[in-house]
Amino acid sequence: MIHSPCVAKCGLNDEDICMGCYRTIDEIVAWGTGDDGFKADVWVKLAKRKAEQAKGELGESNSISRKKWQEAEARIALNSTE
Repeated sequence: MIHSPCVAKCGLNDEDICMGCYRTIDEIVAWGTGDDGFKADVWVKLAKRKAEQAKGELGESNSISRKKWQEAEARIALNSTE
């Protein structure tokens, strides 16, 4: 079992990347149902995103709105049926 990178400091930048854990909103929503392969791939991406943030390349963060969360849930549901 691969643990979640969540640090409970959620805030999305303009690219919908959480500035707390560096996951995209779609990755956050899909985490609970994702398999270990998916989760391992996400962890690989996090290191790159964290380095980009350290260089100031990811921008500022904003609170995650319910609308954005619901849109991500809909995308994940649609992708899982394809």
